[in-house]
Amino acid sequence: MRLDLRKIIDNPGAFADFDCELDTGRLDFPSVSGYAHKPEAHGRVFNEAGILRLEGEIIADMVCICDRCGEEFESTKITELDVVLASEESEDNPELFLIEGDSVDLDEVLSTCFILDMETKFLCREDCKGLCTACGKNLNLGPCSCRKQTDPRFAVLEQLLDKNNK
Repeated sequence: MRLDLRKIIDNPGAFADFDCELDTGRLDFPSVSGYAHKPEAHGRVFNEAGILRLEGEIIADMVCICDRCGEEFESTKITELDVVLASEESEDNPELFLIEGDSVDLDEVLSTCFILDMETKFLCREDCKGLCTACGKNLNLGPCSCRKQTDPRFAVLEQLLDKNNK
Protein backbone atom coordinates (compact mmCIF):
# COMPACT_ATOMS: atom_id res chain seq x y z
CA MET A 1 0.00 0.00 0.00
CA ARG A 2 1.30 3.41 -0.91
CA LEU A 3 0.51 6.42 1.28
CA ASP A 4 0.14 9.72 -0.56
CA LEU A 5 2.17 12.46 1.17
CA ARG A 6 1.58 15.37 -1.24
CA LYS A 7 -0.62 17.28 1.21
CA ILE A 8 1.89 17.14 4.08
CA ILE A 9 5.36 17.30 2.49
CA ASP A 10 5.48 21.11 2.39
CA ASN A 11 3.09 21.81 5.29
CA PRO A 12 4.70 21.71 8.75
CA GLY A 13 2.17 20.42 11.28
CA ALA A 14 0.15 18.51 8.66
CA PHE A 15 -0.40 14.76 8.98
CA ALA A 16 -1.80 11.74 7.14
CA ASP A 17 -3.37 8.84 9.05
CA PHE A 18 -3.11 5.21 7.97
CA ASP A 19 -4.79 1.90 8.88
CA CYS A 20 -3.81 -1.25 7.04
CA GLU A 21 -3.10 -4.96 7.28
CA LEU A 22 0.33 -6.47 6.68
CA ASP A 23 0.89 -9.26 4.19
CA THR A 24 1.90 -12.30 6.25
CA GLY A 25 3.71 -13.81 3.26
CA ARG A 26 6.66 -11.51 4.00
CA LEU A 27 6.51 -12.21 7.73
CA ASP A 28 7.73 -15.80 7.79
CA PHE A 29 9.55 -16.84 10.96
CA PRO A 30 10.60 -20.41 11.88
CA SER A 31 8.90 -20.27 15.29
CA VAL A 32 5.66 -18.64 14.10
CA SER A 33 3.30 -21.29 12.76
CA GLY A 34 0.59 -18.80 11.86
CA TYR A 35 -1.39 -15.68 12.59
CA ALA A 36 -4.89 -15.54 14.09
CA HIS A 37 -5.55 -12.79 11.53
CA LYS A 38 -3.38 -10.46 9.48
CA PRO A 39 -1.28 -8.08 11.60
CA GLU A 40 -2.87 -4.64 11.75
CA ALA A 41 -1.00 -1.34 11.62
CA HIS A 42 -2.30 2.08 12.41
CA GLY A 43 -0.73 5.45 12.95
CA ARG A 44 0.15 8.64 11.16
CA VAL A 45 2.84 10.34 9.16
CA PHE A 46 3.31 13.95 10.19
CA ASN A 47 5.47 16.84 9.14
CA GLU A 48 7.48 18.00 12.12
CA ALA A 49 9.28 21.20 11.07
CA GLY A 50 10.00 19.79 7.61
CA ILE A 51 10.93 16.27 8.79
CA LEU A 52 8.42 13.53 8.04
CA ARG A 53 7.95 11.05 10.89
CA LEU A 54 5.88 7.89 10.90
CA GLU A 55 4.48 6.90 14.28
CA GLY A 56 2.02 4.20 15.28
CA GLU A 57 1.93 0.52 16.11
CA ILE A 58 1.56 -2.93 14.62
CA ILE A 59 -0.50 -5.51 16.48
CA ALA A 60 -0.11 -9.19 15.58
CA ASP A 61 -1.84 -12.17 17.19
CA MET A 62 0.49 -15.09 16.47
CA VAL A 63 0.53 -18.83 17.03
CA CYS A 64 4.10 -19.68 18.00
CA ILE A 65 6.13 -22.80 18.72
CA CYS A 66 8.23 -22.74 21.88
CA ASP A 67 11.94 -23.01 21.14
CA ARG A 68 12.53 -25.06 24.32
CA CYS A 69 9.62 -27.49 24.64
CA GLY A 70 8.07 -27.42 21.14
CA GLU A 71 4.53 -26.68 22.39
CA GLU A 72 2.27 -24.28 20.51
CA PHE A 73 1.19 -21.11 22.28
CA GLU A 74 -0.57 -17.88 21.41
CA SER A 75 1.24 -14.56 21.65
CA THR A 76 0.33 -10.97 20.89
CA LYS A 77 3.15 -8.84 19.53
CA ILE A 78 2.93 -5.06 19.59
CA THR A 79 5.57 -3.19 17.61
CA GLU A 80 5.86 0.51 18.33
CA LEU A 81 6.66 2.58 15.25
CA ASP A 82 8.79 5.72 15.21
CA VAL A 83 10.73 6.19 11.97
CA VAL A 84 11.96 9.08 9.88
CA LEU A 85 11.05 9.30 6.20
CA ALA A 86 13.51 10.98 3.85
CA SER A 87 13.46 12.14 0.25
CA GLU A 88 15.49 10.32 -2.38
CA GLU A 89 18.18 13.03 -2.29
CA SER A 90 19.09 12.19 1.33
CA GLU A 91 22.27 10.35 2.23
CA ASP A 92 22.27 6.58 2.62
CA ASN A 93 21.26 6.06 6.21
CA PRO A 94 19.91 2.65 7.28
CA GLU A 95 17.64 4.27 9.87
CA LEU A 96 15.77 6.31 7.24
CA PHE A 97 13.06 5.08 4.89
CA LEU A 98 12.91 6.66 1.46
CA ILE A 99 9.97 8.54 0.02
CA GLU A 100 9.48 7.69 -3.64
CA GLY A 101 8.09 10.73 -5.38
CA ASP A 102 5.24 12.01 -3.22
CA SER A 103 4.42 8.73 -1.48
CA VAL A 104 5.89 6.06 0.76
CA ASP A 105 5.58 2.28 0.44
CA LEU A 106 3.88 1.47 3.76
CA ASP A 107 4.20 -2.29 3.20
CA GLU A 108 7.98 -2.00 3.03
CA VAL A 109 8.31 0.30 6.05
CA LEU A 110 5.90 -1.65 8.25
CA SER A 111 7.25 -5.10 7.32
CA THR A 112 10.83 -4.01 7.95
CA CYS A 113 9.97 -2.51 11.35
CA PHE A 114 8.04 -5.65 12.34
CA ILE A 115 10.86 -7.99 11.26
CA LEU A 116 13.54 -5.96 13.04
CA ASP A 117 11.47 -5.94 16.26
CA MET A 118 10.80 -9.70 16.25
CA GLU A 119 12.16 -11.77 19.13
CA THR A 120 15.07 -14.11 18.43
CA LYS A 121 13.76 -16.76 20.82
CA PHE A 122 10.12 -17.74 21.33
CA LEU A 123 9.24 -19.20 24.73
CA CYS A 124 5.83 -20.36 25.91
CA ARG A 125 6.75 -18.87 29.29
CA GLU A 126 9.89 -17.37 30.77
CA ASP A 127 10.56 -20.33 33.06
CA CYS A 128 10.01 -23.01 30.37
CA LYS A 129 12.01 -26.10 31.40
CA GLY A 130 12.20 -27.56 27.90
CA LEU A 131 12.57 -31.24 27.06
CA CYS A 132 14.57 -34.01 28.75
CA THR A 133 17.67 -34.58 26.65
CA ALA A 134 17.46 -38.34 27.23
CA CYS A 135 13.78 -39.27 26.82
CA GLY A 136 12.28 -36.10 25.30
CA LYS A 137 9.55 -35.60 27.93
CA ASN A 138 8.23 -32.07 28.34
CA LEU A 139 9.64 -31.09 31.74
CA ASN A 140 6.94 -28.43 32.19
CA LEU A 141 4.50 -31.31 32.77
CA GLY A 142 6.63 -32.81 35.54
CA PRO A 143 9.92 -34.61 36.04
CA CYS A 144 10.88 -37.55 33.86
CA SER A 145 11.91 -40.98 35.11
CA CYS A 146 15.37 -40.83 33.56
CA ARG A 147 18.33 -41.34 35.81
CA LYS A 148 20.31 -38.16 36.16
CA GLN A 149 23.33 -38.17 33.86
CA THR A 150 26.62 -37.96 35.68
CA ASP A 151 29.70 -36.23 34.47
CA PRO A 152 31.83 -38.82 32.55
CA ARG A 153 34.85 -37.72 34.59
CA PHE A 154 33.16 -39.17 37.68
CA ALA A 155 32.19 -42.50 36.08
CA VAL A 156 34.80 -44.45 38.07
CA LEU A 157 33.54 -42.96 41.34
CA GLU A 158 29.96 -43.84 40.39
CA GLN A 159 31.00 -47.46 39.80
CA LEU A 160 32.59 -47.53 43.26
CA LEU A 161 29.41 -46.15 44.82
CA ASP A 162 27.30 -48.73 42.98
CA LYS A 163 29.53 -51.57 44.31
CA ASN A 164 29.22 -50.26 47.87
CA ASN A 165 25.42 -50.09 47.58
CA LYS A 166 25.14 -53.77 46.53
